[in-house]
Amino acid sequence: MKHIVVLTGAGISAESGIKTFRDADGLWEGHDVMEVASPEGFKKNPELVLNFYNQRRQQLKTVTPNQAHIALAHLEKDHKVTIITQNVDDLHERAGSSNVVHLHGELRKIRSTGNENDIKNWTENIHIGDTCPKGYQLRPHIVWFGEAVPMIDTAINICDTADILLIIGTSMQVYPAASLIDYVPIHAPVYYIDPKPAITNRPKITVIAKSATAGIKDFIANLP
Repeated sequence: MKHIVVLTGAGISAESGIKTFRDADGLWEGHDVMEVASPEGFKKNPELVLNFYNQRRQQLKTVTPNQAHIALAHLEKDHKVTIITQNVDDLHERAGSSNVVHLHGELRKIRSTGNENDIKNWTENIHIGDTCPKGYQLRPHIVWFGEAVPMIDTAINICDTADILLIIGTSMQVYPAASLIDYVPIHAPVYYIDPKPAITNRPKITVIAKSATAGIKDFIANLP
C-alpha cells in the first residue's frame, strides 16, 4: 500500500464556492489580508477580525465538498492517504478523509489569546468579551501572517515518508508550506494539479494544468 501525501491549497476549496485572495491583489472578501489575517490587524481592530471570521464560519455551513474532495477520500480504499492542507475549512473531513493535517488552523475551532494550546471546537460566532475560563479573549484558531506554523514539523515528517506527492490548487508561493516539496524523497513522483501551475524544476514532476475536480481524474487514471 503506497503512502500518498496530498498538499492542498485554496484552489480545491474555491471549486466549492469558498473565495480565495490568491488572484485578487491581496484582497480577501474585499479586505486587505493584513487587516484580517495578522496579529497587528487583530490588535488594531479585533471586532473587524472576529466579524470577518464569523462570516467565513457561517459561509462554511452553506458549501459542500466537491468531487475533488470526495475523490481524495475514496483513495483511502486502496492507499494510505495523508492530506496536508493550507485551507482552514473542513471540507476534506466532510468528504470522508480520515487523516487531515491543517497547517493554517481551522475555522471551526477557537483558542485563547492567553494560551495558544487552549483550543476548542466552535461553530458559532465569536464576540468581543467572549473569554476562556482564565479571562482571556477568544480568537479564531487561525495561523495569521507573521505567526509560527505549529504543525509544520508534523507535515515535514509526513512528507519524508511519501511514496507519491500530490499537490492540488496551491500557488506554491506561501512559506513554509511551499517548502514541503523539498522534504519528499527524491525518488517519489510528484503530481501538481493547478490551472495556473507555478514553475518548478524538481525532477519527476507531472504537471496537470487543470482544475482540481478535472485534474484528480487524470491523476487517479495514471496511478500505478
